[in-house]
Amino acid sequence: MTDRSIPLSVLDLSPVPAGGTATDALRNTIDLAQAAERAGYHRFWVAEHHLAEGVASAAPAVLVALIAGATDRIRVGSGAVQLPNSPPLLVTEQFGTIAALHPDRVDLGLGRFDLRKILNKRTGGGPPDVPDREVDGLVLPRPSSYPGDPATYEILGRLLDYRLDEPAPDYTEQIADVLAFIAGSYPGAHGERLHVLPAEGSDMQIWVLGSSPGESAKAAGAAGLPFAASYHIQPSFVLETVEAYRVAFRPSDRLAAPHVMVSADVVVADDDETARELAAPYGEWVLEIKSGRGAKPYVTPEQARARQWTDEERAGVADRLATQFVGSPSTVADRLHALASATDADEVLVTSVTTDHTDRVRSHELLAKHWKGASA
Repeated sequence: MTDRSIPLSVLDLSPVPAGGTATDALRNTIDLAQAAERAGYHRFWVAEHHLAEGVASAAPAVLVALIAGATDRIRVGSGAVQLPNSPPLLVTEQFGTIAALHPDRVDLGLGRFDLRKILNKRTGGGPPDVPDREVDGLVLPRPSSYPGDPATYEILGRLLDYRLDEPAPDYTEQIADVLAFIAGSYPGAHGERLHVLPAEGSDMQIWVLGSSPGESAKAAGAAGLPFAASYHIQPSFVLETVEAYRVAFRPSDRLAAPHVMVSADVVVADDDETARELAAPYGEWVLEIKSGRGAKPYVTPEQARARQWTDEERAGVADRLATQFVGSPSTVADRLHALASATDADEVLVTSVTTDHTDRVRSHELLAKHWKGASA
């Protein structure tokens, strides 16, 4: 029997259900958080997305506060708040406020939104040309790309007041600022220390999220922080991403040794066939995101089967379809174990989208029950 004693956690995007509204999506997220707490999940995180019709998780701090108030024990946090969309001071104050009222339960997960890099990819550079791989049972597909329209990202940049003619903020320094605000060590104008209340002295955990072996992984390691590697976003290079973090890691007051959480997109049902039916719309959903149009409300399995695909479209989402974990509880748990084993992860983070909210709740419940039973 495989060891599945490592903690399971949840990442949610507040997906808008077919025929539903953003209000439905947000209420469903709170309902899922309560179900996750009952099922024994360790953390419940929400993402940050803007200008997307199909996801309502646009204000992580607000949503995390609402979830914290609607639950009792589960850790709650962001996966992730994107810097520099919000400045480090504001983010630290927001999450420090939540942590002050919900002690020992709040995670501040930090991500890096590099608009310059995104626009460059949309207008020119593609992914590295590497072959499909499999390591210790973990699928590491050739990275897929799809021609994207940069228009929405350009609008987002204007709305967020980006200055593309100026250098990007130093991400390592932004993380250092967050830590200094909490530690009460940020310097003032005349040699004194600034007091950032109520974040100063907060017990919230600080995480860094990343999907490549680049700046995020190295910054997390250098700061001695735990790191969440996004296999569900960029599966091709998860091993290199985790290794870059471990190589860069330096012990800190917060963490003595590297600590890795790795994510996967999952759909669980009573049997493999039912799960595949529930997961049928996933490819179209991913394609909309990769195209630059943003996530759309999730279609039904029937609508997904009726869609006509081009070869270019199928190739554009091949990496994500190959690495979505779909099936019965035992099928998905086995694949999650391979992911955790290959990356030597300390925790696993699952995210799931289905047309029906009840199917999504049941997916999480089935997986948690099997996971706990297998580790007993």
